[in-house]
Amino acid sequence: MERIVVLGGRESGVGAAVLAKVKGFDVFLSDMSHIGNDYKQLLDKYEIEYEEGGHSPEKILNAQCIIKSPGIPETASIVQEAYARSIDVISEIEFAGKYDNAKKICITGSNGKTTTTTLIYYLLQKAGLNVGLGGNIGKSYALQVATEHHDIYVLELSSFQLDGMYEFKADIAVLLNITPDHLDRYDHNMQNYINAKFRITRNMSADDCFIFCSDDEVTVKAIKDIIIKARQLPFTQESVVEQGAYLENNTMIVRYGDDSYQMNINEIGIEGKHNVYNSMAAALAGKIMHVGNSVIREALTNFTGVEHRLEKVLSIKDVMYINDSKATNVNSTWYALESMKTPVVLILGGTDKGNDYSVIFDLVKRKVHSIVCLGIDNKKIHDNFEDKVEQIVDTLSAEEAVRVASKLAKSGDTVLLSPCCASFDLFKNYEDRGRQFKEAVRRL
Repeated sequence: MERIVVLGGRESGVGAAVLAKVKGFDVFLSDMSHIGNDYKQLLDKYEIEYEEGGHSPEKILNAQCIIKSPGIPETASIVQEAYARSIDVISEIEFAGKYDNAKKICITGSNGKTTTTTLIYYLLQKAGLNVGLGGNIGKSYALQVATEHHDIYVLELSSFQLDGMYEFKADIAVLLNITPDHLDRYDHNMQNYINAKFRITRNMSADDCFIFCSDDEVTVKAIKDIIIKARQLPFTQESVVEQGAYLENNTMIVRYGDDSYQMNINEIGIEGKHNVYNSMAAALAGKIMHVGNSVIREALTNFTGVEHRLEKVLSIKDVMYINDSKATNVNSTWYALESMKTPVVLILGGTDKGNDYSVIFDLVKRKVHSIVCLGIDNKKIHDNFEDKVEQIVDTLSAEEAVRVASKLAKSGDTVLLSPCCASFDLFKNYEDRGRQFKEAVRRL
């Protein structure tokens, strides 16, 4: 019996382990840290052997294949040892794709992935289609392939997931944008990161569709050097395209083949220029899937966004509190600030990934009067912004940050948690940070 070892005991890893077990492999799962009780129960249910608190080389390096969770870097010693022994190391997405004949709509990009993925899923659900949601969001794709049946999957794919893909193929691939992010995982080489993102087009044929933003300079430049067999469908707010999506005055126009769709962008349920792009990509995917215009309109009008992404929490004493904890890079915070219509108290900080804050200098000068730092090391924020805002205050918890921000905010202001940084210095993850922020707001 072929032995498969899974590295990582959270959503992706446990889902992959269950699928491997269902398909008759000898399965072992190993996690360097603690495995949650819910995941342990699932592993026990399927009689999957596992370990936590460290990797046992003798139980791992006898595998024919290793499925690596996306959070584990290629440089991890156990992964390097596997490569040295010529053991195949793949992602959960690659493994699950081998057992799935459903149509796959795959979305990647530095910013907007979760919103666009969720919107496309919502749109296809509204159309009455049998669709699953997975990848970097929601329930493990592998677990769904093992235990459910869907005709279509909408998958959010991070660069880390794409790195471990070789034979997997998207039927519709969406690339939203490419801006510097996670460069610590790519030898601080932007081209390595770009190459990872373009793996989403791997194995696509002339029958498939590649949706991309033709306003994104990095994407457009990279396309020139990559052979893409799929039909290319650009979306843009700066020009007119024959096939794809574009903006004319305030009207979004979507064209695919002989079919078309139009709507005023003021009718879109989620605000901001970036969400016009996200809506264009979703509408294009809908057209390719032959969804009717009335359903597309209903979905784009009624969709209200995702948790932790420009999520309105409460208005207290005429101050709006917005949770944008998912903004873990500078460009995400740029999009958030770009959509603000009122003066801002900005909550910034966390684990810096080599951020270049100059991208948001102009927006901060124009829209932000105070910054509240939420992180252990805030020196870089002080160095970059002390001459651009009235005041900067350091805090060490969500509760303290909200309390300080509420005192700095004036009537009519917005308190915006949009940190630019990862969350691991003070929180489990960005979801934990966002939920603690929301709880603190509700306690005001």
